Amino acid sequence: LRDGALEGEHAPALTIRDAIPFGFDVFAHVLSQLSSFILAGKSQSRGVVVVAFTRSPSFYVDLLKRGVDVSSLRILDCYTDPLGWKDKLKDVRDLDNLYSLILESGKGLVGQGKVHLSVAIDSVNAMLRHAPMSRVAGLLSNLRSHDQVSCIYWLLHSDLHEVRVTSSVEYISSMVANVEPENIFMLKQNFGKGKLNVRFKRRNGRVRMMCEEFHIEQSGINFINQGLLPKVQFSLQLSEKEQTERAKVVLPFEHQGNGKPIQIYDGRRSITE
Repeated sequence: LRDGALEGEHAPALTIRDAIPFGFDVFAHVLSQLSSFILAGKSQSRGVVVVAFTRSPSFYVDLLKRGVDVSSLRILDCYTDPLGWKDKLKDVRDLDNLYSLILESGKGLVGQGKVHLSVAIDSVNAMLRHAPMSRVAGLLSNLRSHDQVSCIYWLLHSDLHEVRVTSSVEYISSMVANVEPENIFMLKQNFGKGKLNVRFKRRNGRVRMMCEEFHIEQSGINFINQGLLPKVQFSLQLSEKEQTERAKVVLPFEHQGNGKPIQIYDGRRSITE
């Protein structure tokens, strides 16, 4: 999310998916980290537009005002008056208008030109409550493909929808983070502990899986394995002895010439030729 999109590519998109009450903690953590990167100038993006369905704007201001410049933040309030009873311009059922409002909010951050912004949506479920999946998917895809959107991520409570709906939302994403309990059979005893299983779709089409454990504390979410390192049962580094032994191995296609120039056999000629 921090690195953003390459020229001509869709913006990276993250689905935070949960069926336990920890998804929003992960959402808030990502928002705080992303905002910190923006403030430090380490992100392609220069500001964040938060589409607030489940929390008030004041909540996000309080969340980010510690160490983060709130001038790089814009909050689209879909929490106070979601159906537009007071302000007809902010009816969340009109997704075309919502798309325009998100981009309009971003203009105050980045202005004109090739300056990028990030988009954070705290509830896809709120949109699915009022609009069909095809319309919601269209909104998310249009945001991903907009040339000023550097990255986008959203929260989805998967237990509220059929599998086909959650699969459609995940299909739009380049990353999916599943928030799971540490032990499903001991959920009550281990309340506040969980696992974050992340799936990355790489540009070459390959998929990378990562896992990280976390604890929920008063100060927020605390990750055990910072950096999303893969869990493996062997060392990823060779010892000095192993490196020496590996260097001695003669590969089957490499013919050492006993002092003569090394020849690489390409499979189309005999060795004598």
